[in-house]
Amino acid sequence: MTEVTKGESIGSTTITLTRADLVRYAGASGDFNPIHWSESTARSVDLPGVIAHGMLTMGAAVQLVTDWCGDPGAILDYQTRFSAMVPVDEAEGATLTVSGKVGKVGKVDDDAGTVRIDLSVTDTGHGDAKVLTKAQAVVRIPEGTGA
Repeated sequence: MTEVTKGESIGSTTITLTRADLVRYAGASGDFNPIHWSESTARSVDLPGVIAHGMLTMGAAVQLVTDWCGDPGAILDYQTRFSAMVPVDEAEGATLTVSGKVGKVGKVDDDAGTVRIDLSVTDTGHGDAKVLTKAQAVVRIPEGTGA
């Protein structure tokens, strides 16, 4: 990251989540809720099928910011609202598109040396549903860069 411009794109990426990813995440997080691995359980509670863990989706999305700034420790704050489920088909998985941009007016704080990155996260397999809203990361700007 050499210079920060308000409204500038930091890029985009595609994330594919599979049922195997859900199982690995369950093991790492300790969240073994069967709606994340059992089709029959998920459907019995009126879900469209097995769904991804919200925190897995949130964590996968912020990787774009980490790749952009080059240092996961530079992310000082990250928050979002969960706005849609991510159904994970047994055969096809789920495909998310993540894009980010530097926050517009007032979101670059030269005095604090931070910038806010706004993320857009959509589920391309389900009508580009926005799965996260107000997904925002505050990032420390490395010395020698500026807005």
